[in-house]
Amino acid sequence: MKNQVEKIINPLNGFIGLAIIIIAFVAGLVIMLLSSIAFDAGRISGLLFVISLFAGVFIMTASCISMKGLRVVNPNEALVLSLFGRYMGTVYDSGFYFVNPFSVANYPRKAADDAAKQAASTPGQLSALKAVPRKISTKIQTFANGSQKVNDSLGNPIEVSAIIVWRVVNATKAVLNVDNYTTYLSNQTDSTIRNIARLYPYDIIDDNPERSDDEMTLRGSASKIADEMQAELSSRVENAGIEIMDVRLNQIAYAPEIAAAMLQRQQATAIIAARQKIVDGAVSMVEMALERLKADDVVELDEERKAQMVSNLLVVLCGNKEASPIVNAGSIY
Repeated sequence: MKNQVEKIINPLNGFIGLAIIIIAFVAGLVIMLLSSIAFDAGRISGLLFVISLFAGVFIMTASCISMKGLRVVNPNEALVLSLFGRYMGTVYDSGFYFVNPFSVANYPRKAADDAAKQAASTPGQLSALKAVPRKISTKIQTFANGSQKVNDSLGNPIEVSAIIVWRVVNATKAVLNVDNYTTYLSNQTDSTIRNIARLYPYDIIDDNPERSDDEMTLRGSASKIADEMQAELSSRVENAGIEIMDVRLNQIAYAPEIAAAMLQRQQATAIIAARQKIVDGAVSMVEMALERLKADDVVELDEERKAQMVSNLLVVLCGNKEASPIVNAGSIY
């Protein structure tokens, strides 16, 4: 489909249009009154009276119909006008205007009502979005996309939701290129989150030394991944005249069915890592103690006594509980 080229228009001032309508209505009423007076006085024929009467009624009726052409555009709103299926132009400047009374503003009333019913009856993220209004808001808007379950790059089910900050920058595209731009944005957001989230693991849960520290994860690199989502979502909704200003991940968590198991796995990994540091520290402390005893010539230890001392120190330093000292008054032999 060929995109419609936007045409920005500045309609007639609404106050001027209102004055013209009032003058025309009064003129039609005056014509009817004068024709009646002249007919009663015998100054005009019956045919001319009928013609004058119909002319006055026509002018008054046209004036009443023209009242529909009075439109108010509030700040940060846009009015997309079409006439008998043909795009006429878009109004961005706020004010009071007079346009063709037969023109349609953005959507026909039935289409807007159908969109409102759809948004009201659809649960989840659509409930956070308003139905398509008759005037397109160009204000900065935000909505929290509903939490959805996806699989990360390791196949683990996770729940992800995002907060989207957006606005309409081209009202013509938002009206003419898509059926309902709010629904379109919501659907494209869901698809983008799924496509990006499945490319990365939720977290690095192993201690593989060959794994790069710069590897991106959903939990550790949420800002960078959100920027990728913003770039992809922007390219998808550009044809709807929508600008994505910011995307931030609102929730990232394991799905409930595996959350407990993954928590135990993370705890086990953390315990192992902590034990490794404790052992490394204990060995270095034992080495330092033996070297100091030897360097200061405090005591001369044979291999068996060194082994006994190393065993005692490791028990004290690596134990989970505080060690209870035992004083040896005799010899170890």
